[in-house]
Amino acid sequence: MKCWGLNEVGQLGYGDTEDRGDEPGEMGEALPAVDLGTGRRAQALALGHDHTCAVLHDGSVKCWGGNDHGQLGYGDTEVRGDEPGEMGDALAAVDLGSGTAPTSLAAGSLYTCALLADGAVKCWGMNLSGELGLVDTEHRGDEPGEMGDALPTVDLGTGRRAEMLATGMGQTCAVLDDATLKCWGRNEYGQLGLGDTEARGDEPGELGDALPTVNLGSNSTVRAVSAGVLHTCAVLESGAVKCWGTNSLLTGQLGLGDLDRRGDEPGEMGDALPPVELGTGRGASALAAGGEHTCVLLDDDAMKCWGHNAAGQLGVGDIEARGDERGEMGEALPFVNLGTGRRPTAIGAGGAHTCVLFDDAAVKCWGSNWHGQLGLGDNENRGKEPGEIGDALLPLEL
Repeated sequence: MKCWGLNEVGQLGYGDTEDRGDEPGEMGEALPAVDLGTGRRAQALALGHDHTCAVLHDGSVKCWGGNDHGQLGYGDTEVRGDEPGEMGDALAAVDLGSGTAPTSLAAGSLYTCALLADGAVKCWGMNLSGELGLVDTEHRGDEPGEMGDALPTVDLGTGRRAEMLATGMGQTCAVLDDATLKCWGRNEYGQLGLGDTEARGDEPGELGDALPTVNLGSNSTVRAVSAGVLHTCAVLESGAVKCWGTNSLLTGQLGLGDLDRRGDEPGEMGDALPPVELGTGRGASALAAGGEHTCVLLDDDAMKCWGHNAAGQLGVGDIEARGDERGEMGEALPFVNLGTGRRPTAIGAGGAHTCVLFDDAAVKCWGSNWHGQLGLGDNENRGKEPGEIGDALLPLEL
């Protein structure tokens, strides 16, 4: 495991607070692997606002970085990874209790959720809006005795199990075993997709069978979900993409050709919520929601992005937002130039940058680069001007 970019509270896990990737000579062989402990290997990762967590090959979880609200899950608010001697064998595993081990993680702004092998979900850290799904607003993991078997699982409903999680800046969503979607937590912009602006999960009686599934229309089984800062998107079994929540000024992250929110009022979801126009005959195979932008891999291995673009995070060689005005989506939305010869297999979106993984295990990133998060040895943004993407954009040296 290797990390680069902002490191003000040790979120890179190198025992210091020095950024990596913003100066020459910091990547490649010079970039150390994160010390996860003797013989330990990472199998899954989750990155929050200022903390990082990993599922290790033995089923344990370790977290480091910022910890103001207990998002590391160690029963205190002490930062980990910013000083020597805090990583490796010295970094304890997060106590998630007896029973099945976690298979994946999702890190929200200042909280963390784990999907367990039996489909149960546990969340800890900040809980101002009920994002932990524990029908209160008490933080978990910031005091002794709150983790392990004392940490309840989220009530997903009678007989229901989660298969995928997504976390944003206070909203948490789970794709369930019946291919429906449930979301809880922060909701002032309709990011839960329930036709109002009421938070869910912060009071008794709001979770479980009482929490409705998100209505995405008739014959709309959910394949995947991704949560941005204040918006949420889902890929349906048909390959269609639907997005809801904030659609803030000059961004258009919902991709609907306007700046109107969706999901905050009755009658805006279900069949009334139009799918994003991806182009004639095209569907999505993967989805990533960033801070105020959204990207998809299409079923023909092309890539398209829309929303905020001030740092070039859409990867189209300018700083014009897409999706905030009519006529910008569908065939009019340009493809991201990924370069010749390689097929993209996965994408990720940060606050204002985007990364893609190729079939030869190469990685390319573009957009905001203030702290070296693009891993190119400088702090120059990429994607804002013509000629910065495609073959001109170098893969990361790992």
